[in-house]
Amino acid sequence: MATEPNDLGKYFIERGNAGDVDGLVALYEPDAVLAFPPGTLATGHAEIREVYERFVAAAPVLSPGRQHPALVSGDLALTACTLTTGEMTVEIARRQPDGSWLWVLDQPMLLP
Repeated sequence: MATEPNDLGKYFIERGNAGDVDGLVALYEPDAVLAFPPGTLATGHAEIREVYERFVAAAPVLSPGRQHPALVSGDLALTACTLTTGEMTVEIARRQPDGSWLWVLDQPMLLP
């Protein structure tokens, strides 16, 4: 469970490297939107699962980038990370009723 918005990025790296598709999908709200691969949108857990099944099948090795401080306003948070490639990720997370955080919107590949 992500107790801080930036925990989501850390868990993404861990679960992605472990090939844990269910764990990756669990980082998102049920109706979340993922903009990946670039130029496509996946909406909801079923579509996000399909994206991550293909992603994990390619067996990428993920390295943590430089996580920027989360910008929090009430129950919303803007998170961003500069990847080792120089690209940036940008996400919006929402605090859940149990106090945990899940991504609502995820734009994982932005040019520097």
